[in-house]
Amino acid sequence: MEYRQFATTDCKVSPMGLGCLSMSGMYGAGNDDESIATLHRAFELGINFLDTSASYGNGHNHELIGKAIKGRRDQVVIHSKSGSPRAADGTGLDGGSSPDYLVQTCEESLQRLGIDCLDIYCMSRIDPAVPVEESVGGMARLVEQGKARYIGLSEASADSIRRARKVHPIVSLQIEYSLWSRDPEQGNIEACREFGMGLMAYSPLGRGFFAGAVRSLDELGERDGRRNQPRLQPGNIERNLELLAQVDAVAKEKGITTTQLALAWLMAQGPDIIPIPSSKSRTHLEENVKAAEVDLTDEDLGRLDAILPYGAAAGNRTRDMKRVNV
Repeated sequence: MEYRQFATTDCKVSPMGLGCLSMSGMYGAGNDDESIATLHRAFELGINFLDTSASYGNGHNHELIGKAIKGRRDQVVIHSKSGSPRAADGTGLDGGSSPDYLVQTCEESLQRLGIDCLDIYCMSRIDPAVPVEESVGGMARLVEQGKARYIGLSEASADSIRRARKVHPIVSLQIEYSLWSRDPEQGNIEACREFGMGLMAYSPLGRGFFAGAVRSLDELGERDGRRNQPRLQPGNIERNLELLAQVDAVAKEKGITTTQLALAWLMAQGPDIIPIPSSKSRTHLEENVKAAEVDLTDEDLGRLDAILPYGAAAGNRTRDMKRVNV
């Protein structure tokens, strides 16, 4: 595995991270034993960059990772988000950007993970009612106290990034980025590069869509979080499946899976772009990791751009667009 310097930090990370979301029930029931085996297999394969959140499984995700990293803390870079307060139905609420909430959540995260310091602590969402400068000021105190080494933002606009940096250095932006979610190309990537920040691309496989895991809502369990995704709803999914078929054809010609093609496309956007596909099984993990060996030609990239330019996908990328790219 070829490691790279992550942004302006002193962390050396793999070109692909491991998103841990699906290990805590977001996409159907998980299996703790298989999840821990998947984490250990990731470490064996050279993946050393983990993405998690305080809200994944209401703390379950952190406890799971804590078990998996025992005895190897210095070998793993942990990026943990603050999570957002949630209503009873799981809908995210405002209020997760107050300094008090951010400090409390960081301390709870450290306790559950069983560690003393997060490598990168990331605010999950910006609340328009709370100035980003105020939020980052609270997170900066955690750095001063040695509870976090660096600060990151998630779903922040270019303007918010520039405002935040006036208070404290921001090393990374986490934002949805994939073949069918190309919003970051409208200014976020430019802002990150202006300040030497890394960009962590979440949902790089379209929540499993590019892995062929979702062809109708009927295939998803009642508690699967993807059931409310606009792009998977009748009226949108049919058009998106037509686009997927064209991407599948490119992958077949390359002799790789569509999953690997989608991840390779992201890594080809620049060394500062780190996809963080979520896996809860060793089988999916191993398929994903092989994407790091795929070389895409300019012709390949041009074909994919023609199939899925900005705005091509049918439907919004999330049901609550007011909470993203703020």
